[in-house]
Amino acid sequence: MNKDTKKREALLYHAEPTPGKIQVVPTKKYATQRDLSLAYSPGVAEPCLEIAANIEDVYKYTAKGNLVAVISNGTAVLGLGDIGPEAGKPVMEGKGLLFKIFSDIDVFDIEIATKDVEEFIQTVKNIAPTFGGINLEDIKAPESFEIERRLIEELDIPVMHDDQHGTAIISSAALINALELAGKKAEDVKVVVSGAGSAAIACTDLYVSLGVKVENVLMFNSKGLLTKDNPSLSELQLKYAVEGAKIDLAEAVKDADVFIGLSSGNILSPEMLLSMAENPIVFAMANPNPEIDYNLALETRKDVIMATGRSDFPNQVNNVLGFPYIFRGALDVRATKINEAMKMAAVKALASLAKQSVPEQVNVAYGATKLGFGREYIIPKPFDPRLISVVAPAVAKAAMESGVAKNPITDWLAYEEKLLERLGNDNKMVRLITNRAKIDPKRIVFAEAEHLNVLKAAQIVYEEGIGFPILLGNKEIILELKKELGFDADVEIIDPKTNEEEARRNRFANSYCETRERRGVSLLDAQRFMRERNYFAAMMVNENDADAVVTGHSRSYPSVLKPMLQLIGKANGASLVATTNMMLTARGPMFLSDTAININPSAEDLVNIAVMTSKTAKMFGVEPVIAMVSYSNFGSSTHQNASKVREAVAFLHKNYPDMIVDGEIQADFALNSEMLEEKFPFSKLAGKKVNTLVFPNLEAANITYKLLKELYKVNSIGPIMMGMLKPIHIFQLGASVEEMVNMAAIAVIDAQEKELKKNKQIK
Repeated sequence: MNKDTKKREALLYHAEPTPGKIQVVPTKKYATQRDLSLAYSPGVAEPCLEIAANIEDVYKYTAKGNLVAVISNGTAVLGLGDIGPEAGKPVMEGKGLLFKIFSDIDVFDIEIATKDVEEFIQTVKNIAPTFGGINLEDIKAPESFEIERRLIEELDIPVMHDDQHGTAIISSAALINALELAGKKAEDVKVVVSGAGSAAIACTDLYVSLGVKVENVLMFNSKGLLTKDNPSLSELQLKYAVEGAKIDLAEAVKDADVFIGLSSGNILSPEMLLSMAENPIVFAMANPNPEIDYNLALETRKDVIMATGRSDFPNQVNNVLGFPYIFRGALDVRATKINEAMKMAAVKALASLAKQSVPEQVNVAYGATKLGFGREYIIPKPFDPRLISVVAPAVAKAAMESGVAKNPITDWLAYEEKLLERLGNDNKMVRLITNRAKIDPKRIVFAEAEHLNVLKAAQIVYEEGIGFPILLGNKEIILELKKELGFDADVEIIDPKTNEEEARRNRFANSYCETRERRGVSLLDAQRFMRERNYFAAMMVNENDADAVVTGHSRSYPSVLKPMLQLIGKANGASLVATTNMMLTARGPMFLSDTAININPSAEDLVNIAVMTSKTAKMFGVEPVIAMVSYSNFGSSTHQNASKVREAVAFLHKNYPDMIVDGEIQADFALNSEMLEEKFPFSKLAGKKVNTLVFPNLEAANITYKLLKELYKVNSIGPIMMGMLKPIHIFQLGASVEEMVNMAAIAVIDAQEKELKKNKQIK
């Protein structure tokens, strides 16, 4: 993309369809005159009086507790310099956007038309009652230091100049991990800092807190090494000034362990990099051009541990890893300030998170095969969904422990769940499923392991301890893909077509033929079938060579279902096989049945589907509240499509009196408890939160779950097979890696449940 195209796209993005990037959205109803009278006069007087009586109630009745001001005078905007408050506004709006999408914090951006420090401070103090926190942005040094210091002292809400402390926090986390990889200790390393502005000073201060010795730091500004005889240095810069003869940057980096770049591009030459100590750590954070190009640095030295400020290279030092979650934690405990303890808590939380297994969605987001702690991954990625539930609680705890929290948190588990819900990212059920699977992992056949995404899913299943993958497919292809993925675990690989599997194929064929010989299957047919992976996989479970099968990523659902029904069949006592999809919605997990198998189920079929879905929901710790949905409400239509649902409900009420189920009912009434209670108070669903929908036909169920998935990006786990004799689960065609991992965990839990049931029967 050329420069003109980039410029045009950037301008169009900011101008269309509505100028700017943020807006104010009401959080209360406003449709009626009554709503407006409560929102404003006369109803608004009541919270006003409550706040007047107790000023802390401002957090109870207004948005203050979740509102941050992003404030700038436009004197140091990005790499653009002093361009003024109006020209800096797009940046401030952008910061507001990041606050919202990463931590659900609302923002007003405020641009102040003054360069006078005292005027700036007084302006912020005068508007501070509006806000729960103040984020200072793009203010030039040294004024930024004084502004931040004074506001921290004189306000009782969190204040942070992110340009200083954001970079310091993120790079400190990276430094902790880089030192570990380099086998060095903070107190021993020689550090060269190129740059002496607010960010460089804040970074170096935090490195010193980590153990770096001041006497081991050499700091440079645009004119050279900081020395104590330089009268132009600020008090903060003098802390890192040295005595003695001046040396240039090339001399300074000789045998240095760490180079920190917060200056300008291309000032660290390959020769200078070669002169550094073994396993040099280089954080070249100038934007858009780092102090040394990433690729050039790696070509120069293979042992370099490199970070930049750019997103197109590994180890991006990106402030979005810090400020949203630091303010989130500070706001949630109503901290009076952001202190050093809170900053250090964020540093350690980020460093620790980089050492944990990376969610597959992060790999997908960054086009990576597999991220893992190492030289190319020393800090988390900005789109890691775990950041909010790791960093914010760490900051909140530090605020409490350091005595600046006015509203301490007591239930940390509930708090972390609330944080995830803020982003519409409720992974509670996923964590429950994977944790349960890990208790007793099982052998899982991945029948399509020649596909990269299937193999990636198998890798995650193995590395997370969810199960023990058995990979079916061409061994050479699988080994090549494993190497590409860095999947070096010694897992079983089977190619059903090879000569070495002939004995097992024949054993499977004989067993299959015995069960199907009166259904037109000859031994020759059975032997031919056993060369096909899905047949072979099903027989592995039948013959106890494996505990579960997952398949279907590359083939249509019906074509995969057929051999499973032929070879495995229904569970004892099951009259049919059906599926349910667990949808992870904003209102919690919802089970939708039958989404994949029964095209037009009868009333009897609907009864069985409801009973199986109820058992499945309970298997995951969900107490099912089941709506049998239709286009009709409790007899409003006599058509057979509605009456079969009504018949099924009548049977369930009579024979399963403890089951919370009702219908036929329209979906809006089922999901809107107020409407339901008002119109149909007699219903067993009245006053309850419906979490399970049983549909009258496959068409309605399949369309509904896929609309939810695609239109609203609702995560789906399924289709979960119900009524099978063995743990067999079929992916939807083209399922994502994450979906396949979740289904593998479901398969393990299914195997656990079937084993438990079998053991009970034996006893």
